[in-house]
Amino acid sequence: MIGIEEIKPKELPAFWDAHIRYLVDDGIISDGEDVEYFSGDEYRGIIEAHMQRDRDTHHVVYFRENGTRIGAASYCTYESEDGKCFLLDFWVFPSFRGNGTGRRCFKALEQYTKADGAIYYEINSEKPESVRFWKSLGFTENGVDEYGMPLFIRR
Repeated sequence: MIGIEEIKPKELPAFWDAHIRYLVDDGIISDGEDVEYFSGDEYRGIIEAHMQRDRDTHHVVYFRENGTRIGAASYCTYESEDGKCFLLDFWVFPSFRGNGTGRRCFKALEQYTKADGAIYYEINSEKPESVRFWKSLGFTENGVDEYGMPLFIRR
């Protein structure tokens, strides 16, 4: 069974290290300017400030199975709007991929976030294998974000 572990502020440096490796190693970003931005204080400061909001709090979590961290996600459920849970990041660590772990992690995250008011889910994605994954979970195309990246939604 997949468990969810909320990342505490003191644990964020280790998360940020894993996060930038994921973004680069998975080919989400490759441009030096993007690496600098996602490694920098501006981006991280925005996320950390949103983690401290009283409402529409941003969450950063690890997925755990049998006591081992197997992946991570960051998301925000917009209770002040219509219950959209926007997934900013979602990944399974490479050594745990390929055996349905991603599906099980999303199912665990879905149950976890519904208890917090999530009604539906949205994510931006453009890597072909990621798009296939999200579509296999019932996500459908929903336009593009402000940067032109495709959005996917599941109601």
